[in-house]
Amino acid sequence: MSLAAEVVAALRTAGASISVAESLTGGRLCAALVDVPGASDVVLGGIVAYTAEAKTRVLGVDPVLLENVGTVDASTAAAMALNVRRQFDSTYALATTGVAGPVPSEGKAVGTVYIALASANDIDVRQLTLDGDRDSIRNDTVLQCLSLLLATLKEETQR
Repeated sequence: MSLAAEVVAALRTAGASISVAESLTGGRLCAALVDVPGASDVVLGGIVAYTAEAKTRVLGVDPVLLENVGTVDASTAAAMALNVRRQFDSTYALATTGVAGPVPSEGKAVGTVYIALASANDIDVRQLTLDGDRDSIRNDTVLQCLSLLLATLKEETQR
C-alpha cells in the first residue's frame, strides 16, 4: 500500500477530512491523495497558490506577514494551512512552501521547505532541509507531508 493510500485509509477510519494549500509542490500533494481510489470520501480540495499575491488573494495570508517574513517561512506555512482548513472546513489541512530551486529565493537556500499541518486544536509546522534537484525536493516534500499526517492520525487514534 502506498503512503498516500495509507493516509486516505487512516482519514476514512478516523472519519476525518483533508484539504491542502500548496506552493512549491504545485499540486503534487493533492494529486498524490486523489490518485488513491475512493479519496473523494476524505479529500475536500486543494489550492495551489504559487505567488505571494495568490497566497494573499486566494488563501487570505496577511500581506503584512508576507512583506515581513516572505513566502518561505514557518509563519507563512502556518497561515496557509489554517486558512485553507477554514475555507474547506476540513478536519485537517496541509500546506507547503519553500525553495525547490534551481536557485535560492528570498535569501533562502535551495531545499529550504516549510510544511504545516493544521487541525481544530493545533498547528504543527516543520522546517525541512532537503537535498537534490527540483523534482526530488518537491517529491520529498509530498512524502514528508503525508508522513506527518499519517503519524498524527495514528497518534490521535491511540489516545
